[in-house]
Amino acid sequence: MGLKAGRRVCLLLVSFVLAPAAGRAEWQAVETVKTYAIAGRSGPELYASIGERGPKVGGLMRTIAHTSFKLTWKRKYEARGEACLLASAVPKLAITYTLPKPAWQLPPSTRMHWETFIDGVKSHERVHGDFIKEMVSAIEAATVGLTVPDDPQCRRIKSELTRRLGDLSRAQRQKSRDFDKAELSEGGNIHQLILNLVNGG
Repeated sequence: MGLKAGRRVCLLLVSFVLAPAAGRAEWQAVETVKTYAIAGRSGPELYASIGERGPKVGGLMRTIAHTSFKLTWKRKYEARGEACLLASAVPKLAITYTLPKPAWQLPPSTRMHWETFIDGVKSHERVHGDFIKEMVSAIEAATVGLTVPDDPQCRRIKSELTRRLGDLSRAQRQKSRDFDKAELSEGGNIHQLILNLVNGG
């Protein structure tokens, strides 16, 4: 997620995301927050430190915050005559939010602006987490009960699953990119949070 803010703000990339049915199991994502230390006692100093220490996306650009996930599945395939059925698929989803945290106590005026800033960043990243959970639910809905004919060894069904999962994964990434674009554009929510921190703190 690229971020553009005016005046005293430099360019900085920001990373960025069940009703049970037959054959489906209820599940819950495990969500974890990690922090990285930043230096400074004023808004501009904190933001500059984020630019120096923030996590990298794709090994290239620094980010303010980042949402990542690990997803695995426990699937049960059943042969039905000459066909193969995906009888169940239980996801195991772990989402990690990486956020900045000042290394020491802030002056009261700066702390007020920082708390507004970081609360907004947390909310932004939680939306990315929601997008990821929605993707997993969509995968479950699109695959459980899938039947592939002429596949008694349950081989062809796995290729079909890969295709469907790829489509849903690409849709989730596009949704996240569109959300970032809106939030980071001039006047967007994250843009305003940065201006408030840098020019007010």
